[in-house]
Amino acid sequence: MRYLVALIIWLCPLGAIAQEWEDQNAFGPASAQTTLRVLSSTDTSLFVPIIEDFLQEQPGVSIEYFVTGTAQIDQVFRAAPEDFDVVISSAMDLQLKLVNDGFSVKIENLDQPQWAQWRQSLFAFTTEPATIVINRAAFAPGAVPQTRQELIAAMRARPDIFRGRVGTYDVRESGLGYLFATQDARSSETFWRLMEVMGGLDARLYCCSGAMIDDLVAGKLMVAYNVLGSYVAARDDVAEKLEIVLPSDFPTTMMRTAFVSSRTDVEDEASAFVRHLVEVQTGPRNREVFPLPPLGSAVDGTGQAVISLEPALMTYLDPLKRRTFIKEWSSAVIQ
Repeated sequence: MRYLVALIIWLCPLGAIAQEWEDQNAFGPASAQTTLRVLSSTDTSLFVPIIEDFLQEQPGVSIEYFVTGTAQIDQVFRAAPEDFDVVISSAMDLQLKLVNDGFSVKIENLDQPQWAQWRQSLFAFTTEPATIVINRAAFAPGAVPQTRQELIAAMRARPDIFRGRVGTYDVRESGLGYLFATQDARSSETFWRLMEVMGGLDARLYCCSGAMIDDLVAGKLMVAYNVLGSYVAARDDVAEKLEIVLPSDFPTTMMRTAFVSSRTDVEDEASAFVRHLVEVQTGPRNREVFPLPPLGSAVDGTGQAVISLEPALMTYLDPLKRRTFIKEWSSAVIQ
């Protein structure tokens, strides 16, 4: 057991605590005997109700919740796996690689379909599409593009509207952005044409969906590509300004995943937390408890398969393939 002493969670000299986090919070009683350290790419606001629901069932547990980017999660965790008990990320490929490299433990008898887990060690608990998010001010009613090709045509037709006001992930820095980009590139050459057009319009590059959404609301962006639609839907201040488009040509849908660190010393409690993530979204939908999109099926609403938890997912993590892809992407986008 890991015992809590007042304030020690913020003062201890662990390497993990020395990191600069996007956000960090503590939940539960300071007197709790057991503390779970959760490393996550999911915004705290979306996880608060999930954590609070879990703690109601675990009165002797508290949680430290650390938020950072998907690529940083991989780096930070590999450097100090003993500092965290549960790892949550939307970068499925990096998660699968960590599990394959022996950084996780098995959780047996967890009722999860085979397509949504990997070797009883990595578990999906959401299904979330990458979307195009539009600032309504850029388009007349009914004229919002519904495919990548229509978006390309719209930006080419009115470059003065979109120059410096289109955004997407910086795939050099974002693990999720890299995953989405490589999956898009495998699906269609349209992706590369879109990147070239956005690059020609001086595209802005971002670390995460939240930052793109903020700039869309502020009017700094008119279009953002490959944004997590769940982050837009979770905000109450954007409905009148923004429109979420699920591209009808080929949607790209990822699953948010979690695993328990093989270096944890609170394995039972960490496993219970992952079980809670899986189980809380399979019952009757309660957005107050689980505000994220629940795990759907192996295919999305258009009949397209979600990104699979399988070894092929790690193809573009090969150093040579990654360098080649980044070089091609940079040539298209950074002009």
